[in-house]
Amino acid sequence: MFNWSAKTVLVTGGASFIGSHLVDLLVKIGTRRLVVVDDLSTGRLCNLEGHLREGAVEFIEGNLLDPAVASGAMKGVDVVFHLAAIHGGRGYIDSHQAQCSRNFVLDGIVIDAACKAAVEKLVFTSSGCIYPVSLQSDTTKSVYLTEDMAGPPYESDGLYGWAKLMTEQTLRSYHEDYGFRSASCRLFTAYGERCLESHSVIAMIGRAFLGLSPVEVWGNGEQIRNWTYVGDIVRGLVAAAEKVDDATAVNLGTEEPIRVLDAMRMILQYTRHDAPIALRTDMPTGPLNRVASHHRATQLLGWTPQVRFEEGLKRTIDWYFKEHERDREELRDKFDRLLMKRAA
Repeated sequence: MFNWSAKTVLVTGGASFIGSHLVDLLVKIGTRRLVVVDDLSTGRLCNLEGHLREGAVEFIEGNLLDPAVASGAMKGVDVVFHLAAIHGGRGYIDSHQAQCSRNFVLDGIVIDAACKAAVEKLVFTSSGCIYPVSLQSDTTKSVYLTEDMAGPPYESDGLYGWAKLMTEQTLRSYHEDYGFRSASCRLFTAYGERCLESHSVIAMIGRAFLGLSPVEVWGNGEQIRNWTYVGDIVRGLVAAAEKVDDATAVNLGTEEPIRVLDAMRMILQYTRHDAPIALRTDMPTGPLNRVASHHRATQLLGWTPQVRFEEGLKRTIDWYFKEHERDREELRDKFDRLLMKRAA
């Protein structure tokens, strides 16, 4: 039995969208000591405000590209959840390949520091971007990506995907050479409260919130995703920490394929915003058909998604409208910039 009440846990990138939800869950399950390190490039301290006020979380502001920050953060730590990364939505990762390439260095520094500190286990947030793009090009087929489809041959989605794949390979090597225990969780299109406008669901919700007409959809709208609610994602991360030791990679994604165009229509219907949809085929879209199989996660972790897209979407819309009800005009002025950036 994995006893969280006896563990000191470090969450890198813990002030971010997914990271802060993971912190919420770790506080709830009674982690003995919880440390967050974040450079606040996309993370926000307000995401941790209640935990910091109550003394449930210790916060370190620092850049993990600095080995001294990484090694300092590992002191006395039993479990590391490594979420820190240079990333963003499709607009960002397609147009900032050099920045995304720095993840090769960042991940290497964190893994080496954890190993040297004799950390019991590291859980790495990998990505569906590691899968070969050629397997995701036909929207007329039902394709559920299984973990063994990652390759060889390898054909990841841009430098962001390659960096994630190489970190998975690094963790396997550290396990084989040093016995270092880890798990890699391949996240598929997370969405939910606290997500930023650079990600597709939030971008579409933002357009409805601002009352834009027409509302834009990037690509031809036929591209397929399996958006996975953040609450399900963080449950899977905790389960991986409890049950995987040998660097095995596990998909965390729904098996619910949704067309982008259908998602936009659901948003318009729920928000009662009557506007035509304009397709922007000149904008980045990524692979056309990305859907995970979660069979391995069910078998190894006992994990299945609990929140269907329609329900998670309503929760996210309700949060977004409440979050921005007082800064609508400020948001309108910077909205287009947010779509291509990592942070406000």
